[in-house]
Amino acid sequence: MKVALLSLFFIIIIALQVPSLVKQKMWRELVAYSVLMVVAMFYSFGLALDMPLPNPARVVEIVFTPVTSMIHKVLS
Repeated sequence: MKVALLSLFFIIIIALQVPSLVKQKMWRELVAYSVLMVVAMFYSFGLALDMPLPNPARVVEIVFTPVTSMIHKVLS
């Protein structure tokens, strides 16, 4: 049931957003939207199916730890 409702939710969102992007010929935005939507769909379906998924906060931590340590060195 969760998967069916989630599928319906994504179909509605895509049906509302994609035609206007195509009509306005916003190809770069359509590509960015598609990539983000696919990532969101995989992660959402994984959560709905109780699959073990990586924590997105860990990715943010890995990316920003060097930046924050560099800023800390500059300011101290």
